[in-house]
Amino acid sequence: MVPEHGSLAVYPGTFDPFTPGHLDLLARARVMFDQIIVLLAVNADKRPTAEATTRAVQVREALPSAWGNVEVDTWTGLTTAYCLRRGATVIVRGLRTAADFHHEYQLAAMNETLGIQTVWLPARPELAATSSTTARAYRAALSDRPPLNAEE
Repeated sequence: MVPEHGSLAVYPGTFDPFTPGHLDLLARARVMFDQIIVLLAVNADKRPTAEATTRAVQVREALPSAWGNVEVDTWTGLTTAYCLRRGATVIVRGLRTAADFHHEYQLAAMNETLGIQTVWLPARPELAATSSTTARAYRAALSDRPPLNAEE
């Protein structure tokens, strides 16, 4: 797919943590648009494990240096307000399950009334089972596990 000239998309999320699924979706989306912004949402209700600025650094470090058309930013507030402020016309969202679609459809309908389109990309089957919630739980379990033997 050839990007529309001057197109700007926003890929929002808490990215706590930024998973291989997020990176894969971004890799596919970045060739669809001239520029894409990974927008770290500041949402206190989700109680992230790290501050937004720390998560933004982690996302930047996960991106290949050749991805010059990808920017990382943080924002407190509605994603559509950010899009309107930056001149973005598209929000990119990933779908892992049919349940995701129901929730995302409602958001997309609201965003469309504000003039922002949504593009959904399905997760690759081998990555669909991993969510940020699962990744956090796995990381916590590893940090809490007792040593296997006395020499560890």
